[in-house]
Amino acid sequence: MAWAGNQTLIPHFMLLGLFAHSPPSPLLAFAALALTLLAALSGNALLLLLIGADARLHNPMYFFLGWLSLADLALVCTVAPRMAADLLRGGGAISFTGCGLQILFFLTLLGDECFLLACMAYDRYVAICDPLRYAAVMSRRVCWLLVATSWLFGLADGLVQAVFTLRFPYCGSQEIDHFFCEVPAVLKLACADTSLYETMIYVCCVLMLLLPFAVISVSYLRILGAVLRMRSAHGRQKAFATCSSHMVVVSLFYGAAMVTYMRPQAYHSARQDKVVSAFYTMVTPMLNPLIYSLRNKEVAGALRKLLGRCPCGGGRG
Repeated sequence: MAWAGNQTLIPHFMLLGLFAHSPPSPLLAFAALALTLLAALSGNALLLLLIGADARLHNPMYFFLGWLSLADLALVCTVAPRMAADLLRGGGAISFTGCGLQILFFLTLLGDECFLLACMAYDRYVAICDPLRYAAVMSRRVCWLLVATSWLFGLADGLVQAVFTLRFPYCGSQEIDHFFCEVPAVLKLACADTSLYETMIYVCCVLMLLLPFAVISVSYLRILGAVLRMRSAHGRQKAFATCSSHMVVVSLFYGAAMVTYMRPQAYHSARQDKVVSAFYTMVTPMLNPLIYSLRNKEVAGALRKLLGRCPCGGGRG
């Protein structure tokens, strides 16, 4: 709990929600949020099912994609269900401890996704630029090590930011102008100088975003060079096809995350932060399975195979 100015404990914060200043009908907002949540959960769960059920998808690229879908599922569940409940009950009270846990889970998952996307880019680089050594370089042991490292980096970032954010005294207004406990929005309520901590957060986020992004950029620059040297048009088309879905996901995720976490606090506005946060906490996890299934023949083939086994798919099996 946080100390108020009169030395009494603040038992909770109040989340104002996504539409604090121009609220639509609560039922309409709930319906839209419920549809987004359902689409994100069902899409990522289906992708996990396909990857687990189809032997053709048991390779490093889909191994990382499965973990990305799992992280997307957890990210949506960290934010959206509580937001939906707040819309129905007309209030967004969250305990001080609950706010800290939300910061921890959210930043852990966000950091994990950053590094998983870098792992996926590196995997495509090895597959296209060094195919003869692909099986040795991207062995099962290496893949598990990369996934574990991604989660550890994310957890370290989440723990550091959650602990330090909750150590500040909070007084005056308890209203967080956001739909979840995002660090920049919470810090606005601190009744202490947070400038040094904000600088530390900025540096930390730059490292968490730019290090994986550097790996992604270098990987795709080398892939581009290798593709341009290919004499076969079919080979170039196939190489671009295997990378296009990942590049779209990277653009969506990193574009939104960098807007939020790589700008100094002075340049943040509540409305803009909420829109961008909604994009990468709910919209991007909803779109990811769709992007990979529409632009990936192997995933589409696995889906057709699964539907063919289903009795409702014509009884073929």
